[in-house]
This record gives sequence, C-alpha cells and structure tokens, in this order.
Amino acid sequence: MTSTLSASQLEDFIRRKMRMSHIYQPVMLKTLLENGGEATVEQIVKALLSHDHSRIEYYGIRTKNMVGRVLTQSGVVEPVKSGRSTTGYRLNIDKLTEAHRASLSALCNHGLGVCKISSGRGHMGRNP
Repeated sequence: MTSTLSASQLEDFIRRKMRMSHIYQPVMLKTLLENGGEATVEQIVKALLSHDHSRIEYYGIRTKNMVGRVLTQSGVVEPVKSGRSTTGYRLNIDKLTEAHRASLSALCNHGLGVCKISSGRGHMGRNP
C-alpha cells in the first residue's frame, strides 16, 4: 500500500497532474470525495455514466424507438411531449396505492432477475 496523501497533495495532483482529457479521473475523485472518501465500483460507474452524454443519447434513442414504442403500443405508457418531441413517459394507469406500487415494482424486479438468468447478463450488458 502506498503512503496516504495530504489534502494539499491531492489538490496539487488535481490541479497539476491529473489528466483532464476525459471525464474518468475527475468524476471518480469527485464521487469518492462526495461519499466520505470511499465508494463502491457501482457508485463510480453510475457517476461516470451520468456524465457520459454519448451513452445518455444512445439509451435515449433506444428508449424512444424500442422500449417506449412497445409499451405505448401495449397501452401501458403514454409519451410525455414537448411540442413534437417525446421528453418522457408516464404510466397509463389510474391512481396507485403504495402497496400496489411496491407489488408491481417487485414483479418488475423479478422480471429483471429472469432476464439476467436467461441471457447471462441481460440485453443492457451487450450494448456498446
């Protein structure tokens, strides 16, 4: 294990040595700093993905052209529009109680588990 850094050494690293050619290093350090100095790999990955606009655009297109279209055609959701552009989706359902919401969410979680088991990783794991 290497020796620990002082706050001024970390500041010097960020200001003078850290590569700023992409978001990876600053996002990871920011995530660690915001989580008391430690974060899980999943937390870091989520932070990286939230800053990677190419992935956000990629999944935005997939959401509109695939998932959103299928669920809209099934009558389960309806698009939220701003002018002609789809900006989101809402469930096409009457009011839900918290118990219904929890039960339906659990069914979705079960479906996610089945998808991951049957395909190895699920569809999302195979995309670029």
